[in-house]
Amino acid sequence: MEDPKRLEEGLGHENKDQNEQFGEKVDKTKGGAINHEKEETNTVVVVEQKEDHKQLQQQPLVKQKTKRVATLDAFRGLTVALMILVDNAGEAYPRIDHSPWNGCTLADFVMPFFLFIVGVAIALAFKRIPKKRDAVKKIIIRTLKLLFWGILLQGGYSHAPGDLSYGVNMKFIRWCGILQRIALVYMFVALIETLTIKQRQSVVEPDHFTIFTAYQWQWIGGFVAFLIYMITTYALYVPDWSFDVYSHHKLERYMVKCGMRGHLGPACNAVGYVDREVWGINHLYQSPVWSRLKACTLSSPGSGPLREDAPSWCRAPFEPEGLLSTISAILSGTIGVHYGHVLIHFKGHSERLKQWVSMGFGLLIIAIILHFTDAIPINKQLYSFSYVCFTAGAAGIVFSGFYILIDVWGLRTPFLFLEWIGMNAMLVYVMAAQGIFEGFINGWYYKSPDNTLVYWIQEHVFIKVWHSKRLGTLLYVIFAQITFWAVVAGILHRLGIYWKL
Repeated sequence: MEDPKRLEEGLGHENKDQNEQFGEKVDKTKGGAINHEKEETNTVVVVEQKEDHKQLQQQPLVKQKTKRVATLDAFRGLTVALMILVDNAGEAYPRIDHSPWNGCTLADFVMPFFLFIVGVAIALAFKRIPKKRDAVKKIIIRTLKLLFWGILLQGGYSHAPGDLSYGVNMKFIRWCGILQRIALVYMFVALIETLTIKQRQSVVEPDHFTIFTAYQWQWIGGFVAFLIYMITTYALYVPDWSFDVYSHHKLERYMVKCGMRGHLGPACNAVGYVDREVWGINHLYQSPVWSRLKACTLSSPGSGPLREDAPSWCRAPFEPEGLLSTISAILSGTIGVHYGHVLIHFKGHSERLKQWVSMGFGLLIIAIILHFTDAIPINKQLYSFSYVCFTAGAAGIVFSGFYILIDVWGLRTPFLFLEWIGMNAMLVYVMAAQGIFEGFINGWYYKSPDNTLVYWIQEHVFIKVWHSKRLGTLLYVIFAQITFWAVVAGILHRLGIYWKL
């Protein structure tokens, strides 16, 4: 039976043996790259009678020895590496940090890239499902695991790496976050993929259009999510609201005037209103990126003290991974699933690349038109439709580029460090992106909590050597975090050790 844990939700891992059922052949003349021209000749199943169909589902699957999908790991590794870079060097280089509101920076590609590769991996992992009940059970269990880790890491319990204390006041716990969004998108997309197994087995010779119609339920699910998001965003009435801020040991209350519909600015959008009503304003992210807007600080696009005439909402909390925006994020996973379906059903490199590249550029064009006509601005905080199209299109182009370089041309060696990170993405995410490892090292200090090995390396090996805090910070992130964890992940891969959910 094929284990749905193989979906590798963008942070998970499937070991070599588990992945050896994709039917890919290894072209040893190209550095071990996957020869997709000969793979998966038995992917398409023609079901002529219901009895044959039942018999087929009851037959056990025979695992074949094959290699992992190298492009999948490399793309996932790139996404984790980007997250580490923008999270830890974004303060020094605000231009790569999240856009304060409209627009798209390097950091804004991370979340949709994760969701895109979630979708691709789901299509491969749920290619065959002997028992739906077991598959659904494992989907639910994995979703709960992701939710647990998400709340533990981003709910406020962990204060690593800078603060050595642990614990969270449940009155202010943050319920949403990166892993929580991945969990919900994964659950929605994976359940549709699992429950529609019969429909997709009728595909015989997919072309540019039948690949869409054969998986119509996936697109219907994405369209429903799109409708819910768009109708709520533009039709929901947002009333005036207030929030409290503790400042100088006293409580101050601020009012935000709204009373409108369809507003896409920071103060009165429906995305924020839904989260305030569902989760409660105390359970939202307390340091939103909109505080770096020019209206809020003179240090824009970087962080800085608020202006004296800053609007009240500059101090307010906002949840960038909230409920309504997560519904919109389902589309990112749906598009990723489509790319996975193309990988399964199209045998030739050129056929796959035609599908991928054409869709990628098409999405980019739609996004650019929507953004520059001011119809729907590209906005990560709202997870706007133009943002979905722009980032999914970019993900498709990057994925296609990796596929050409790694799986077609066989240039696998230069991307091995990304593959290693991608194989142990959950470990690298927790230890590096969430700062758990550095927090552990900082716990062993000498005389003062500021006198630790981590701070010493930052100061004496990078910042003082290059006489620049900005450049030193960037080099520290590249070498002491990304490169270091790539090597660790490579060693663990050699030892066959992976963090699996």
